[in-house]
Amino acid sequence: MANLKDIRNIVLLGHGSSGKTSLAEAILHTTGTINRLGSIDEKNTVGDFDDEEKEHGYSIHSALIHADHNGKLINIIDTPGYPGFISPSLVSIPAVETAVVVISASAGIEMNTRKLFQAATNANKARIIVINKMDSDNVDLAELVKQIQETFGQQCRCGNLPTADKSSVIDCIGNQDGESPVMDVAQAHTDLLESVIEADDELMEAYLGGEEVSPEKVAQVFVKALLAGTIVPVIFTDARKEVGIRELLDLIANCTPSPVNVPPAKLINGEETTEVKADPNGPFAGHVFRVGFDPRSNMKYTSIRIFSGSLDTGTGLMVNDAKKPIRPGHPLQMQGTEIKEVDKGVCGDIVTLAKLDELKLGDLVHDGKFAGKFETCPLPKPMFALALEPASRGDEGRISAALDKLTAEDACFVVSHDTQTKELVINGMGDLHLRVMLSKLENRYKVNVNTKPPKIPYRETITGKGEGHYRHKKQSGGSGQFGEVYLRIEPIQRDSDPSLEYNWDIFGGSIPGQFEPAVLKGIHDVMSAGYLAGFPIQDVKVSVYDGKYHAVDSKEVAFRAAGKGAFMDALSKARPSLLEPIVDIEITIPAENMGDITGDLASRRGRVSGQDMLAGDMMVIKAKVPLSEISNYNSQLKSVTGGQGSYEMELSHYDPTPPNVQQQVIDQYNKEKQAEHE
Repeated sequence: MANLKDIRNIVLLGHGSSGKTSLAEAILHTTGTINRLGSIDEKNTVGDFDDEEKEHGYSIHSALIHADHNGKLINIIDTPGYPGFISPSLVSIPAVETAVVVISASAGIEMNTRKLFQAATNANKARIIVINKMDSDNVDLAELVKQIQETFGQQCRCGNLPTADKSSVIDCIGNQDGESPVMDVAQAHTDLLESVIEADDELMEAYLGGEEVSPEKVAQVFVKALLAGTIVPVIFTDARKEVGIRELLDLIANCTPSPVNVPPAKLINGEETTEVKADPNGPFAGHVFRVGFDPRSNMKYTSIRIFSGSLDTGTGLMVNDAKKPIRPGHPLQMQGTEIKEVDKGVCGDIVTLAKLDELKLGDLVHDGKFAGKFETCPLPKPMFALALEPASRGDEGRISAALDKLTAEDACFVVSHDTQTKELVINGMGDLHLRVMLSKLENRYKVNVNTKPPKIPYRETITGKGEGHYRHKKQSGGSGQFGEVYLRIEPIQRDSDPSLEYNWDIFGGSIPGQFEPAVLKGIHDVMSAGYLAGFPIQDVKVSVYDGKYHAVDSKEVAFRAAGKGAFMDALSKARPSLLEPIVDIEITIPAENMGDITGDLASRRGRVSGQDMLAGDMMVIKAKVPLSEISNYNSQLKSVTGGQGSYEMELSHYDPTPPNVQQQVIDQYNKEKQAEHE
C-alpha cells in the first residue's frame, strides 16, 4: 500500500495514433510489470482489451494501468485520441496531478492535441510533452520542437534529446555533454534550468548572481515549476523500441507532483466551494471518473480517485446527496482488464468498485461529510445525431438496456426520446463515434437497429411584444369549467436559462393564487409543444396580469386551458420566429482540397473563421454552419477528399432562421400534422 507522497497519477493525452497505448505498454515492460511487450498490430496490449478496440486498431475507452518505479506507484490512465472519443480524456483529467501529452513525431501537432493540452492547462495540471515515434523517417525533429514552442509556449523545454542514430537519448536535466541533431545539449540544459528556477525567486536570484545551481536544488524546485507552468518538459521516446522510456519514468517518479504537492481539490455546491485536503486520516471523499463494462461478462466497473480518507468493505458509501449508504464491496486495482482485490483504497490512489449500478460518471462518493461536485473539465455538446428504429419487433427493451450501458461509459454519447417527433435519437461527437457505438450494439449486445437522419432540433422564440386573452368555458350538465386569463409576453436575452421568465402580477384576487400553478402548466404546455412548427419555445417573458374566475365552476383544468389559450393568443401577435442551431465545425482535409471545401461551406451558409496547417500537408478549417445544412456532410466530404477528410462539430448557438427556410419547416410540419389526422 503506497504512501501518499509516493503516488504519481498521470493521464496520457493526445491525438489518435500518437502512440499512447504503445507508450503505456513500454512503461509496463520496462518496469518489469509485464514480461512481454505487446503491440497494437498484434492486438495484445494491456490497454486495448475491448474487441472493438482490437478490431479498429485504436483506443475507444480509457484504460487503467499501474507500475512501480524508484519506489513510486505510478497510476496511468491511457485515454483515446480521436476527437469522437474525447469524453474519456476530459473526464480523466481531474483524477490526476500530471498530464502527459503525446505527439507523434511523424504526424506532428494534430487537432485533438491542441484541445487536450489546453484542457489540462485550464485544469491547472502539471504537463509533460512526449514526442513519440522519434525514429520515424524524414522527420525534422528540430522543426517539431520549434512548432511545439510556438504552439504551446517557450516554457516547453527539452528534457532529453535523441542521439544522431536515434538509438538512445541524452538526459538534459543533469547532463550538459553529448551531441544531438535536434539542438545543442548544453543549450538545452541551460534552457531547461532557467525555466525551472524561474518558479523560485531565491534560486533565480542566486543563478543570476553567478552561483552554481546543483542538480539537487533543481530537483527540489522542479515540482513547483511544473505546477506553476514555468516548465513543460519535452521528452523524446520510441515506445516500440523502448527508447527514452526509463528517462520518462525517472522524470515522472522524481520530478512530478504527488497528491500531497498540489492544491486541495474543490467541491462546488451551489455558490459554496469546499476544499478537500489530501488527508489519509480525514473523512472519505472520492470522484467517479470512469465507468466500464467487462467485454466478456458485461459486469460494471466504476473507477474512483480518492481525494481524502480511505475506502474499504466496511465503508458506508454515500452517493452525491443520497441519504442511504451503500456497501462498496472489495476495492479493486485494475491492470487493463485484469483485476485484483486490495485491502483498502487510500488517499491519493485510484480504486475500482464492481457491480454498483448507483454510481455514474462525475458522482461524488463520500462517507456523509461532504456535498457538491468536484471540479471537472467542460464537455462538448454532441451534435452528430441518428434516429434509431428496432430492426426486429419486440427489441425495444433490449435496445434501451444496451443504450443505458453505452451512455454510462461515455459522457458525450447521449440518448433521447423526442416527444415531438416520437423518435429515439442518439447523439455523438461525429460519424466515427456513432458508427463504433452502433457496432457495439450489434457485436457486444446482439441488438440490430435501423438508422436514419433525425429531424433538426430547431427552437422557437418571439421578436416582439404581445398581449393574450382566453376564456375557457364549458357547460355540459352538472359542474362546469370556467377560467379566464390575460397576459403579456416579450422577448428576453437569447439562450436565457431558464428559457421562461414568469411573473404573477395578479392583484385584488381576480384569479385566486391556488390557480397560479395551473396557469403556469398551461404556459409550459405551449413552451414544450411549440407554436409555429412543434419545436420548444425559448427566451420569453410572460406576465399574467388579470383574469376572472367562478366560485363554483373554476378548476385547475380550466385555468390550465385558459393559460395555454392566452399564451397562444399572445404568441400570434408577438412575431414568432424559428431559431436554427449553428455548430462550430472543424474539418481536417488535405491542403489541396481547401478551395473545394471552403466553397462548399459557403454554399451551405457557412462562415469560415480560421484555418491551421498540420503536418503532412493536412489542414484544419474552422467554420460556423447551420446544422440543417450538414446533415449529410459526411458522404460529401469523403467524396471531395477521396476519403481523407474528417470533421467534428459541437453546438455554438442558435440564430434566426432565414424566412425561406423557416417557411419550408413550417410547411413540412403542417403537412405531417395533416397526414396524422387523416
